[in-house]
Amino acid sequence: MLLLALLLLSLLAAARLLWGQWRLRPLHLPPRVPGLLHLRQPDLPGHLLGLARQFGPVYRLRLSLQEVVVLNSKRTIEDAMIKKWVDFAGRPRMLSYKLVSPAEQDLSLGDYSPLWKAHKKLARSALLLGVRGSMEPLVEQLTQEFCERMRARAGAPVDIQREFSLLTCSVISCLTFGVKDAATVRPIHDCVQELMRTWDHWSVQILDVIPFLRFFPNPGLQRLRRAMRTRDRIVEQQLRRHKESLVPGQWRDMTDYMLHGVWKQSAEEGAGQLLEGHVHMAVVDLFIGGTETTATTLSWALAFLLHHPEILRRLQEELDRELGPADPGSRVPYKERARLPLLNATISEVLRLRPVVPLALPHRTRRPSSIFGYHIPEGTVVIPNLQAAHLDETVWEEPHEFRPDRFLEPGAGPGGLPFGCGARVCLGEPLARLELFVVLAHVLRAFTPLPPAGALPALQPQPWGGINLKVQPFQVRLQPRDHPGPGARQ
Repeated sequence: MLLLALLLLSLLAAARLLWGQWRLRPLHLPPRVPGLLHLRQPDLPGHLLGLARQFGPVYRLRLSLQEVVVLNSKRTIEDAMIKKWVDFAGRPRMLSYKLVSPAEQDLSLGDYSPLWKAHKKLARSALLLGVRGSMEPLVEQLTQEFCERMRARAGAPVDIQREFSLLTCSVISCLTFGVKDAATVRPIHDCVQELMRTWDHWSVQILDVIPFLRFFPNPGLQRLRRAMRTRDRIVEQQLRRHKESLVPGQWRDMTDYMLHGVWKQSAEEGAGQLLEGHVHMAVVDLFIGGTETTATTLSWALAFLLHHPEILRRLQEELDRELGPADPGSRVPYKERARLPLLNATISEVLRLRPVVPLALPHRTRRPSSIFGYHIPEGTVVIPNLQAAHLDETVWEEPHEFRPDRFLEPGAGPGGLPFGCGARVCLGEPLARLELFVVLAHVLRAFTPLPPAGALPALQPQPWGGINLKVQPFQVRLQPRDHPGPGARQ
């Protein structure tokens, strides 16, 4: 029975493909790349960049049964996502998206609409206005507590990815729920980890290729549903706690702010607008998008610095010279980040070389459009290859080399598109940039990262298997710096 179903599905897919090709024959479409097994590449973003050298920065190919258009340069990505953002702001409705957001109230995965726009405006206002005054002090406080925990371990090897992940999850928990105690944060952190593992697993991702398989036994799908029930239980408990103690006209955190916004809109505009379910999914997006991505970038930064001790030494000299010794309670003002040009350049270079979501999330055209003279029909799935834009040899000299000094040269531009651009730019970019600056500044002021037993971490990512560009697990010794450099300001 299963074999017959797969055969019928294959015949239907072939018929759909032939019909689509016949219907689009008058259009000037991007060149087509042959082959059907591109998804099996262990480095899919790099593979797509290699194809760009042969077929140009815009081309079509088949990823499983879906034909997509891939954009492989900063110019093409900005043309689509900024200049023609209305055309390219859609999101495809894949089965895995529907599994994670069954009510379609998710920001990251939701399709563009006036309601989605209002949803994003509310979540962005909660981040930039609702917790604007508390965001930097909170990141400072939690980072100082992190450094104290690391100091207590006296240079012992630590799983730095996990430690950074717990730190970033604590930041999101405080900003979103107003809580930072381990008893609350660790279950949230473990739930986020399980959600990402199960959603990235092939047994779930294959459902986007063969949706019919969801009707057959699938242990991976069962694990995903269990993780989602845990996710929803945690968020609903926090929403209930907030509603019971909410004071009209006042907010303590982002959840309070968003609940106020939903209730105010409901009172003014009636039903059919933003609901509490939108607050629920905005919280989920903040945890999924704001925990592992920032932690992974911090881990990549330490991995590169372990391979480049001369840059690490210069960074510490800059920190000592500008900020003095790392005393408990001392701050690293984000508004004064221009005083630390090498630290800013190092962050830009890490984000350029290792954008954590190198292929972003796929877009979908909402109406017919064009890129570089090629027709892009309505409903086309478009993938912006951010990593390819960051490794473009026509833009970057020695693009694969770790060279923070490239951003210190006169006329150096911004570091690429690590957070995307246009209507779908990452909601948490301001928070992520703040965390990267504050955490690295504190850690490098207080510690000298060292590889355990001289074993340097791998700089090649884990084989491609999902959305994130993951660092291979490694340990690091954070050796306390008892004596700042000779140029330190006392």
